[in-house]
Amino acid sequence: MDTSALSRWASLTPWELVTRASEIVREVLVTLGDEYEIRGDIALHKTVIVEEGAVLKGPLIIGPHCFVASGAYLRGGCWVGERCIFGPGAELKTSFVFDGTKLAHFNFVGDSVLGAGVNLEAGSIVCNYRNERDDKEVRVRVDGRLRATGCDKFGALIGDRSRVGANAVLAPGTLLAKASIIRRGEVFDAEVVKT
Repeated sequence: MDTSALSRWASLTPWELVTRASEIVREVLVTLGDEYEIRGDIALHKTVIVEEGAVLKGPLIIGPHCFVASGAYLRGGCWVGERCIFGPGAELKTSFVFDGTKLAHFNFVGDSVLGAGVNLEAGSIVCNYRNERDDKEVRVRVDGRLRATGCDKFGALIGDRSRVGANAVLAPGTLLAKASIIRRGEVFDAEVVKT
């Protein structure tokens, strides 16, 4: 899929991008060509396979050669590149997912940006909300310091070719560099400094 369609928003931070996801996806949707089947605010490339029992809610764009399994749930302002896989029980909310990324099964990814070639093993979760505290603002760690995002929902920016192991949990505000590896069962919270 032509990622240049998103280039006019390249100056936004990842949390600004997902905050505006529904608006951005709607703007891109009206520029798509005949290779997409468009119904309301959902656009599927003609090569996409969506199994019976999957739930799709717009605004949503799914690019060429993607697969969405029965029981998958994609909703609320999502842009998906080429050759992505959403297995049974995978949920994607208000996110941008680049080419070749896989949510194996029983995943939740909310308000996030996933680079190309990212793999989330079964049961891995990208949390997007700080339910455990009164101050809901998500903070990110940049150059060793916490930075306010100004929003109460932001999951993660996951760099290209990163791997997130089965049953791992990424806390809100996670920033992973390219080719990062999160081990199976790990809880990764950038707000917590390990000593």
